[in-house]
Amino acid sequence: MNIHEYQAKQVLKGFGAPVAEGVAITRADQAEAAARQLPGPLYVVKSQIHAGGRGKGRFKELGPDAKGGVRLARSIEEVVANAREMLGNTLVTAQTGPAGKQVNRLYIEDGADIERELYCSLLVDRQYGRIAFVVSTEGGMDIEAVAHDTPEKIQTIVIDPETGVTTADVAKINTALKLDGAAAEDGETLFPTLYRAFVDKDMSMLEINPLIVMKDGRLRVLDAKVSFDGNALFRHEDIRALRDETEEDAKEIEASQWDLAYVALDGDIGCMVNGAGLAMATMDIIKLYGAEPANFCDVGGGASKEKVAAAFKIITADPAVKGILVNIFGGIMRCDVIAEGVVAAVKEVGLKVPLVVRLEGTNVTEGKRILNESGLAITAADDLDDAAQKIVAAVG
Repeated sequence: MNIHEYQAKQVLKGFGAPVAEGVAITRADQAEAAARQLPGPLYVVKSQIHAGGRGKGRFKELGPDAKGGVRLARSIEEVVANAREMLGNTLVTAQTGPAGKQVNRLYIEDGADIERELYCSLLVDRQYGRIAFVVSTEGGMDIEAVAHDTPEKIQTIVIDPETGVTTADVAKINTALKLDGAAAEDGETLFPTLYRAFVDKDMSMLEINPLIVMKDGRLRVLDAKVSFDGNALFRHEDIRALRDETEEDAKEIEASQWDLAYVALDGDIGCMVNGAGLAMATMDIIKLYGAEPANFCDVGGGASKEKVAAAFKIITADPAVKGILVNIFGGIMRCDVIAEGVVAAVKEVGLKVPLVVRLEGTNVTEGKRILNESGLAITAADDLDDAAQKIVAAVG
């Protein structure tokens, strides 16, 4: 689960991390009161969407010469003007895709005197099976270019879970970021704090870009992006309360209510599969034959007829879907249950696009009988290769 920048900063502030004062708003008429709560005279007006690259983003409705999604303001009047221009408009960034995201929230934040911009993130390093700090002296909006062009400027410090962040670890991070004086002293407190927040709140990613050294030599978290492990949210009611469903795909929200693993993609062939590995293989073979998957959908190993029907209806509700491939290898999951779910869903919502079904495994004979006797326009496939070729040809 992702949260907004202002929410991430509140979480980190609760652990003692240094963040600027700020106020979140949802209406332009709140901007003046929000700015008056801050010291000024420099303010930052920040679009709050679940995507990076906001500073370089552009609003669809405002033309190519308009400012981006993060703007400096040197007066309260300028804060208000920016708020009126940004709220309700669509911000397109490198991470939103061409459709962009509508800006429904702004964060009005106190400005900072920046001396240096650094990059600092925490994530689970799967090579070592441990949490690691990933840091660079080249923080700011161009960190992706740094990673691509000069990866040697990005350093990784792996943390031992038995000890947490030690004095030696802090020294490595301070050295990697070239911190000294007051900034290095702040690092002795900040880096263990970030690690503790990551662990205590079951984060999957914590990115601070930039982490700044101010002109007074102190460190400050200027931006924060946080993702949480969805499997651990049951023990964090305070984090669950931060969920903003307006930032999520409606199909993914509905899928989560049925405990389906569903991710919307940009293609036109809908996929319903059991097992994440088989789902990945199914998407790969669709691409191999020249088409694009419209989704990742894993119904799991113990799905009911109702759950299968729900998955099918979610897939067919996507207007981009021009064909559907159901690929089931029955182990725990029974092929007859899949067949019953597909038939029930088709009878309820209708079938306006080609449907190819490949079944193999437990109760496969009964599953095929159910499909064959359904009277529906379902194309059977012998194996995955055959299924992929048939659905790509039907859509093409």
